[in-house]
Amino acid sequence: MPRLWHDNLLYNRNLNIVIMTNVKTKSKKTSNDAEKDSRLLEFFHGEIKDIYWAEKNLLKALPKMAKAANSPELKEAFTNHLEETHGHVERLEEVFELLGEKPQAKKCEAMDGILKEGESIVEETKEGTSTRDVGLILAGQKAEHYEISTYGGLAQLARNLGHDDIAELLKATLNEEKTADETLTSIAEENVNYEAAQEVKA
Repeated sequence: MPRLWHDNLLYNRNLNIVIMTNVKTKSKKTSNDAEKDSRLLEFFHGEIKDIYWAEKNLLKALPKMAKAANSPELKEAFTNHLEETHGHVERLEEVFELLGEKPQAKKCEAMDGILKEGESIVEETKEGTSTRDVGLILAGQKAEHYEISTYGGLAQLARNLGHDDIAELLKATLNEEKTADETLTSIAEENVNYEAAQEVKA
């Protein structure tokens, strides 16, 4: 092969490599920019603000629920979950930090409705009764089920968006919410439901 042709061939090959490298770099940059500006990421941010509001308001509601409960086991369950909820708030604030945002709450209409229902249960049931405890457990589990579905979905979205560190934080809270729900079920099944069934109207 003449030297001139050989040199031209090497030059073209090297030029192709440079072009392909630039294309890959540009594609990667475009992908990162799209991830930052994606509608899914914007939705994710909004849902984090939503559950942050829910957790902050549960910090106010749980002491009232513990006070209103009659069963010692139920009082303890609400009190223990209050401590866990402080940890949930701290994890979410860490999530905000990882997202490069300041913690910000957006009113969660679903949790707001659940908490208001819990307040109405206290108002409509007699103090010191197992019937009130049944209502409080029901309200508590509604809150837990909402949080379980929310944290489960958000953990999966975090992984889809490439935020594995955030997914792990959300999964840790998810596991605690599941345990809290199981605790309430256990209290209801072991004694509260039976005791409430024995109560008669005054």
